[in-house]
Amino acid sequence: MIKEKLLYLQTFGCQMNVSDSEKIAGLLKDIGYRPTNDSSLADLIILNTCSVRARAEEKVYNHLVQYKGLKRKRPKILIGVGGCVAQQEGERLLLNIPHLDFVFGTHNLHLLPELVLSAEKGERQSETDFIDNDSRLDLFPVDNSTNGVSRFVTVMQGCDNFCSYCIVPYVRGREISRRSADILEEISQLAAKGVKEVTLLGQNVNSYGLKSNGELDFVTLLRQVSEIPGIERLRFTTSHPKDFSRQLIDCFGEMPKLCKHVHLPAQAGSNAVLSAMNRGYSREEYLSLIGQLKAVSPGIQITGDIIVGFPGETETDFQETLSLLEEVRYTDVFSFIYSKRPETKAAGYSDHISQKEKQMRLDRLLAMQRKITLENNRSFEGSVQEVLVEGESRRGGQIYGRISGNRIVNITANPALVGQMVKVTITRGEQNSLQGELCN
Repeated sequence: MIKEKLLYLQTFGCQMNVSDSEKIAGLLKDIGYRPTNDSSLADLIILNTCSVRARAEEKVYNHLVQYKGLKRKRPKILIGVGGCVAQQEGERLLLNIPHLDFVFGTHNLHLLPELVLSAEKGERQSETDFIDNDSRLDLFPVDNSTNGVSRFVTVMQGCDNFCSYCIVPYVRGREISRRSADILEEISQLAAKGVKEVTLLGQNVNSYGLKSNGELDFVTLLRQVSEIPGIERLRFTTSHPKDFSRQLIDCFGEMPKLCKHVHLPAQAGSNAVLSAMNRGYSREEYLSLIGQLKAVSPGIQITGDIIVGFPGETETDFQETLSLLEEVRYTDVFSFIYSKRPETKAAGYSDHISQKEKQMRLDRLLAMQRKITLENNRSFEGSVQEVLVEGESRRGGQIYGRISGNRIVNITANPALVGQMVKVTITRGEQNSLQGELCN
């Protein structure tokens, strides 16, 4: 019998990392590790990292410094680093951090059990080689866990867009689409275990299948997933505006299971900045997409990403980004100050904007978006929404779930409803969530 050990898994960054962490937990369960929320009790600590922004990378190093003391107290504890920082730094992490036991890159999840077993024997290793496409097709990790009603399913990895600020192509590799048969089989198995909602995941899901001979395109994949018995809701992320087709837009009006929410990063509202970012579309083209989505799916909730302080961004450029927020009326925006990333084209651009000015612009943008978000949430008051109940809320005596538009709703109700679709009257729109009551 395998001796049970405790795994503390800390995830940074995007939903791809969240999905990878779910798979990491499943892989390590097979060699006797179960999750814990207390790092001081763990036999194994893994940081699944993000390097898209400098601040996210700095957090990883700060946590590693903290764990040095824990390692001193408990020398047998194992510490590993995976994800994008691991892919970027590789062997250097082991050289610079003596208390680190192993490193694994974005293409190497399948090697993790072997790396951990070797670390248990005192062997320090780094595995960050990119894998050729033929091999990668057989190594997409599958989520074998059984808890939860909502799941991420990876449909593709990597990116070929090379936006001038973005490190993703360098740490995740070039685009590769997973076999549609494997995707459909995984989702069928999840549905058989009680999963009712899946989110199809990739760096640029719109381009799924376009570079694979004889493979489905993304719209066809969506339609086939929606036909799987037991799947009641379907989402996808992330989309690149330049690849968002009219056929995909029409899906929001034609597919009842496709949720009324789309994450469509703009990154900036100025054509000059968009061009410098190498985004491949104009402000006008982006707004045209938004208009078409709202026309086929009234009430659709739009979220996005914005970068402020990009090299060369003027106050006029920034004002155009603020006006984009007003025009789109995003439900939420994930916004960041530009940070220089290694290997990217923008790392060589002249940057004359002070850090103080960048922070002021971010603060102004956040204040505007908080106002829009609250107004949007309050617009739901009095409406009846269908909610998929996902679990017990942190608020005592409540459960929570999401509406089709991806807003969290807290409800005072019996936890036995977890996993069910329920009708809810929205009683109050708050800054970050909705309050609701079960319909009679």
